[in-house]
Amino acid sequence: MIKVSEGAKTKISQLMTEEGFNPTQDYVRVGVKSGGCSGLSYELNFDNTLGENDKLFEENNVKIAVDKKSFLYLVGTTLEYSGGLNGKGFVFNNPNANRTCGCGESFSL
Repeated sequence: MIKVSEGAKTKISQLMTEEGFNPTQDYVRVGVKSGGCSGLSYELNFDNTLGENDKLFEENNVKIAVDKKSFLYLVGTTLEYSGGLNGKGFVFNNPNANRTCGCGESFSL
């Protein structure tokens, strides 16, 4: 399961609405792809369609869709939103990552 902090929930709802998605019906699609300075990088998008290989669950009133392959890398991750002086953006706190890059956008196992 992927956890969603209160700050991330608020920002997701705001961004989904701005982009024409319905936060109560549509999904946050979280995934992992090859690339980045540490080998794997995170993906975060909005979607209103589920694929046959997607896992769907709800956390903190946010519907999350994850493909089965990415789920293996992301289980136990907490999605947070940082709006502090060091920059704004979503942060993945992944307990499975052995190494992360300085910007926090990529990791390795």
